[in-house]
Amino acid sequence: MHKPNITLACVVHCQGKFLFVEEWDNGILTLNQPAGHLEKDESLLDGMLRELWEETGIKNVQIRHLLKIYQWRAPADNTDFLRFTFVLELEQCCAITPHDSDIIRGLWLSRQEFQDYIRQPGQGARSPLVIESVEDYFKKQFYPSTLLHNFS
Repeated sequence: MHKPNITLACVVHCQGKFLFVEEWDNGILTLNQPAGHLEKDESLLDGMLRELWEETGIKNVQIRHLLKIYQWRAPADNTDFLRFTFVLELEQCCAITPHDSDIIRGLWLSRQEFQDYIRQPGQGARSPLVIESVEDYFKKQFYPSTLLHNFS
């Protein structure tokens, strides 16, 4: 039986800016949404809130929207992923304090600033799903997070 990796990501938007976390990936400085793997005995929403706190320090928020579920095979190693991507709208852009040592810093960037960043030599998006998630955000086709139900 094949078991893809389940990952969680959050498009965090505030006052025309998106929150990205900067990290190294195979020698390239990359941007990602706050994201990570679902852990054992964790609901999708609880996992997303944990990852959000670990990578940004943001806590005490409520995720109300699911943006999309992506299926992707990473070409470098043929790893399959199911990525549940959520949306968080904040009224105020807050300071970012990562608790995960893999995160270099958090950046609040406009859509154009994000595109400019990933075009620079030695920089990029962590995966094509990062770019796709930003573009899908602008389609405004969100689903209520209550669509997901955890049976404990």
